[in-house]
Amino acid sequence: MPRLPVIKTHKLFIGGAFPRTESGRSRELKDGRGRTIAHLCRASRKDLRQAVEVAHAAQPGWERATPYLRGQVLHRLAEMLEGRRDELSDSLRATSTRSAASARDEVIASIDRLISMAGWTDKLAMVIGGQNPVAGPYYNFTTPEPVGVIVVIDASNAPLLGLVSMIAPAIAAGNAVIAIPSESHPLAALLLAESVPTSDLPAGVFNLLTGEHAELLPQVATHRDISGVLAAVKEPAAAGLRAGAAENLKRVRIVDPGSDFESDEPWSGASAFDGLVDFKTIWHPAAT
Repeated sequence: MPRLPVIKTHKLFIGGAFPRTESGRSRELKDGRGRTIAHLCRASRKDLRQAVEVAHAAQPGWERATPYLRGQVLHRLAEMLEGRRDELSDSLRATSTRSAASARDEVIASIDRLISMAGWTDKLAMVIGGQNPVAGPYYNFTTPEPVGVIVVIDASNAPLLGLVSMIAPAIAAGNAVIAIPSESHPLAALLLAESVPTSDLPAGVFNLLTGEHAELLPQVATHRDISGVLAAVKEPAAAGLRAGAAENLKRVRIVDPGSDFESDEPWSGASAFDGLVDFKTIWHPAAT
């Protein structure tokens, strides 16, 4: 008798654990030939609320961690992905018709992006902050600070590289992240989440919800405890995020989902941190 394959059900990633969605819903993920290759949890409004609470609890401690430590943890995550290069490449090809070389290049670029952001952690304050010239016996300093809890939404043409390019600077700057990956190509993002517990990243700093964008995005836009949104989405989803966020004044940065995420700018330079940091200006009396 032929053996039936055991099809994996991917769960959510919240607070360092892998819970099932409280809604009990799931959907099939199919390959290019229409065959079911996995089942995905459909996250609900309650799952999002739980992820926000966990991220809020974890973010202050991550912000207080030294830049050196944050860089080491991101480098460790890159090491974990390096060991899963073939598996990540296969996951990108499983739901598309792309070549093995194209998938491999995206995985390598994603790992390199993590390494790049790891190097930014102890340089960010000096590059985008600094001492300001003022008239008077004062020192005036401007320093960047993390925004808080950031939701990253990816519907880009690069389901791994696009997501990594958006979450890495957010985490490097000291934010906590809730990622909502591509609906049609989520497998690589789920493998990324599976690598996080062995990367030394504190529980709750990175969380991942799979689900229907049309259902989750309105809740993200109007949730008052979400500090910012970084989304690679098309219209009208982008307009919906802006409209919902206008009522609670959260930061929303919309990225063209067709962007060249392999480009060094804006994804490897200081502009990668746009919308992910606030600036504090400090006045201090000068010695006379």
